[in-house]
Amino acid sequence: MNLPFVHSIALLRWGSLAALTLSVVVAVWAFVDDRSGLPYRYWAHYCTSLERRMRSMFIFTSGRTVAFGQVAVLFAIFAARLARVADELPGWCIGLPVTVAALAPTLYLESERRKRVAKIEDQLDNFMLTLANALKATPSIGSAFAGVSSVLEDPIKAEVDLALKEMKVGSTLDQALLHMAARVGSRPLDSALSSLLIGRQVGGNLPKILETTATTLREMKRLEGVIRTKTADGRMQLWVIGAMPLVFIVGFGVMWPGYFDPLTKSASGYAILAFVAAAWVASLVLARKVLSVDI
Repeated sequence: MNLPFVHSIALLRWGSLAALTLSVVVAVWAFVDDRSGLPYRYWAHYCTSLERRMRSMFIFTSGRTVAFGQVAVLFAIFAARLARVADELPGWCIGLPVTVAALAPTLYLESERRKRVAKIEDQLDNFMLTLANALKATPSIGSAFAGVSSVLEDPIKAEVDLALKEMKVGSTLDQALLHMAARVGSRPLDSALSSLLIGRQVGGNLPKILETTATTLREMKRLEGVIRTKTADGRMQLWVIGAMPLVFIVGFGVMWPGYFDPLTKSASGYAILAFVAAAWVASLVLARKVLSVDI
């Protein structure tokens, strides 16, 4: 075949692909940019949700930047599919990157939030003791907060500093502490701040109340560690037993191709599969509830 002709065909193919991709991008942009339409409202809600989660962890990146990055990855996968780059790959090799691109930011932010909450809870008893000692030197809770901020470590230091800034711009101490509890979303922190607010309102020996709260929090943390140790074997058995059906399905499908055809080629087979899948998921949820001991 003539070599220039082959180059012309390849150039025409890539030019058509670029034009198609550009037209899709323009069409989607025009569809989403309509501020009165439903897609724009969903887009704005998603960007705002991402930004709110990042702001709660003091990550000052725009939510639109993350969302545009996801869209760019999805368009790259779409373009690769149109160019037939991944024709020889199985379907899950395309579905997996799409799923990762769609869910990665949300899953990453949730993972980081859990790690941050765990760090705050580990620092909580020391924070309460430090605040109790500061209150022995000054009767003002605001002054005590400002004094302990310099000796704290992140991430609880960032939360205390933000509460102090809110008080400087007009918020009361109660409002700043309630905002702090809402941002973190930790039950031990809620309990600690509740004891501080209640002790401040009813009066009494507030440093002693805070010291007792710190001791209680430390004991709760110790009991949670004991429970995690005692239930570790049960959690491992849960994961092993939960994964066994999937292992059997893959193994039987590899060793005996067509073994599950009776279940995938009839309405009754699909009904059986749906019932079995529902029972499997229900058993995992029930087992997790049994193992999640609440203190």
